[in-house]
Amino acid sequence: MNGIESKLISYLKIVLNEDKIFLETLSESQQGDVALPCFKYAKKLKKNPQIIAEEIQSVIENNKPEYIEKIQSVGGYVNFYYNRTMVMENTIKEVLVKGEEYGSSMIGKNKKALIEHTSINPNASPHIGRARNALIGDFLVRLMKFQGYQVETQYFVNDVGKQIAMLVLAGKNKKQVLFKGLLEEYIEINRKMETDPNLEKEVFELLNKLEKGDKGVRELFKNVVDICIKGQTEILKKLGIHYDIFQYESDYIFNNRIDELLETFRRIDRLEEDEHGRLYLDLEDFDLPMKSPSLVLTRNDKTSLYPLRDIAYTIDKVNTNSELNIVVLGEDQKLYFKQICAALQILGYKTPQAVHYSFVLLKEGKMSTRKGTVVLLEDFMQEAVDKAKKYMLRNQQDVDQRTAQAVAYGAVKYAILKVDNNRNVTFDLESALSFEGDTGPYLQYCCARIHSIFNKLQEPLPRDGNLELLVKEEEYELIKELGRFEEIIDKATVEYSSHFLANYIYKLARKFSIFYHQCPVLTCNDEELKAARLLVLKATLQVLTTGMYLLGMDEVQSM
Repeated sequence: MNGIESKLISYLKIVLNEDKIFLETLSESQQGDVALPCFKYAKKLKKNPQIIAEEIQSVIENNKPEYIEKIQSVGGYVNFYYNRTMVMENTIKEVLVKGEEYGSSMIGKNKKALIEHTSINPNASPHIGRARNALIGDFLVRLMKFQGYQVETQYFVNDVGKQIAMLVLAGKNKKQVLFKGLLEEYIEINRKMETDPNLEKEVFELLNKLEKGDKGVRELFKNVVDICIKGQTEILKKLGIHYDIFQYESDYIFNNRIDELLETFRRIDRLEEDEHGRLYLDLEDFDLPMKSPSLVLTRNDKTSLYPLRDIAYTIDKVNTNSELNIVVLGEDQKLYFKQICAALQILGYKTPQAVHYSFVLLKEGKMSTRKGTVVLLEDFMQEAVDKAKKYMLRNQQDVDQRTAQAVAYGAVKYAILKVDNNRNVTFDLESALSFEGDTGPYLQYCCARIHSIFNKLQEPLPRDGNLELLVKEEEYELIKELGRFEEIIDKATVEYSSHFLANYIYKLARKFSIFYHQCPVLTCNDEELKAARLLVLKATLQVLTTGMYLLGMDEVQSM
């Protein structure tokens, strides 16, 4: 929301004696900049919305603020036309003064946030489908830091689950286990277990020995997990994704926390045992589907299951005194998370904020690590870099590795982050790498265009200019869009979704492209107008690069 819109809302609250005012942004400035819908007042005032709009217009016309140029009542709306010079001067000045901080409302100042994301099983190299969790998580980390929060990023490592035990069994008689070979090992042991039930028995024996503190077995588990976590995080590091703390499930076994938790549930008469000897949590009085009134916490041999360890870990997160506690989970975890929240409520703890997301699909469909029908993220990243080089070599003699990686990784991130969390991403690498349309390379190309103009200047960039000279529609539309940045950032913050920002940045880039073609800069004969337009470019580049950074994309200065 730009400064003028804030002033208008405050003004209308007084004029209309309303606590909340909702303005709609108009896509075409010829019809006005924002509109006040009057339909919600019709029942209260027992009048036609158009009559109400005309009356509001009449009242405001007699005491019109200086930042309002014109008012019209049309079809039950009051349309407001801003004073364009004031909008442009206020917006450009604010962007250039605040710089990298422009767009932040600093709602997280002096507050802490804890964000847990990725947390994939350490059993193989991650596939492209797993990347969405990490990319959404990284976006939220960047966004909350931008909003002023002191952010801690955590990765919860499932180092004691059945899948790890399977890998331990698979590598039992091997001298060396390598990260690159873990996926094949995992697929192979899955295949063998389908025909040999004794192998599954061995897996559970390993888990039993682990929980009873067998040092040799514990070391075997640790070795496999360390190899996998190191390999996974090195791949994600190339995408600019980092973690502050790794929390291990095994810690909650070996420090007796899960035993204490079980005893607490037993003491408050919530712990039950089923006909198979498994311990479960009675959740019948919670609003859960009939098929899941309980949460199983242990196997029949009383070794712990993931939910029990997750409850203990989540309690630790809640106890960090963070004002914001976020966990990123796939949509298939919605019911499970409700069960965890029920367990926390039983114990009297606050529940974290879950950010759920849908799947990443390739043209071939959904991926499965167990079946081996995956496209590894590392391979996918390399393919993206190779294709980016080929595309860029069509227009250039030489392409450096850094630029190719920035374009390739940016393309992958943007293609995933531009989609609403609640929708599947059907990924097409060819389309994602296009330099035209709603893609990452298109955004980077717009930035490169601005840098190209700056590089061709014979003098330093101006620090100020006469913005009253900006009278073209394309100039105003671009600057007005710059003024919406904080509004979009706030919406992305409230909704925990990157698609608001990605869609905004693309719209801004489109408006810049129209400005670029309709408003000459370097060839402008009027030096004052040239200086004003350079300020517009400077502000546009600032917002584009800030938005791209929040999406995890690197700026490219030439391409």
